[in-house]
Amino acid sequence: MLFTCIMLSGLIISSVNAQNINNNNQKTRTMKFELPKLPYATNALEPVIGQQTIELHYGKHLQTYITNLNNLIQGTKFENADLETIVKESDGAIFNNAGQTLNHNIYFLSFSPNGGGEPKGKLAEAINAEWGSFENFKKEFVTAGTGVFGSGWVWLAKDNAGKLQITKEPNAGNPITKGLTPLLGFDVWEHAYYLDYQNRRADHLAELWKIIDWNAVEARY
Repeated sequence: MLFTCIMLSGLIISSVNAQNINNNNQKTRTMKFELPKLPYATNALEPVIGQQTIELHYGKHLQTYITNLNNLIQGTKFENADLETIVKESDGAIFNNAGQTLNHNIYFLSFSPNGGGEPKGKLAEAINAEWGSFENFKKEFVTAGTGVFGSGWVWLAKDNAGKLQITKEPNAGNPITKGLTPLLGFDVWEHAYYLDYQNRRADHLAELWKIIDWNAVEARY
C-alpha cells in the first residue's frame, strides 16, 4: 500500500511538473515578442505628441500588432525566427504584423523629451553629402512623408556602403525588405497624429524633429 501511495504521489508530481513545463513553453511561445519599454513617460513628448496619442498608439496599436504576430507565427517556420527575418521573408498577415512591430519599435525608440537639434559625426556627414545640408534633408523627408498616399511610413535608410536615401513605404512596409538598413521612420498612419493634428500631416511631421533622439538614430548607422 505504501509503495502504491508513493508511486501515485510520484505520478501526481510528475503530472504537475509536466503541466508547468507545458504552461511555461506556451508562455514562451506566446510571449516571444514583447512591448518594448519606453525610455520616457507617456506625457514626456508633449506638446509634439500628446499623452493620449502615446497611450493609444504605443499601448494599444503596437501591443495589438505584437499579440497578433505572436499568435500568427505559432506552428510556422517563423516561430523561432528573429523579427527582421520574419519581415524579410514573410507575407500576408504575418508580414503586416511583423512589419508594424519592427516599424513601431524603431519609431518609439527614436524619440526623447531632450531630443531635437541635428545629428553629428558620420551620419551628419552622410546627410550633408547626399542633400547638401540638414535643412534640405528635413524638407525632402517631410515632403516625402506628406506625399505618402493613405497609410504608410517615410524612412531614412542606408545601403551597405553607408549611402543614405529616403524611401516611402505603404502600410507596414520597411526598407529592410529592399536590402537597406532603416535608421529613422516617421509614421504617417492617421492614428499617429490625428488626435493632436487632425488632418495636418505635414505639421505633425515638421514638429517631430523637435523630439528626435539623434544618438539613437546614429547608433543604427
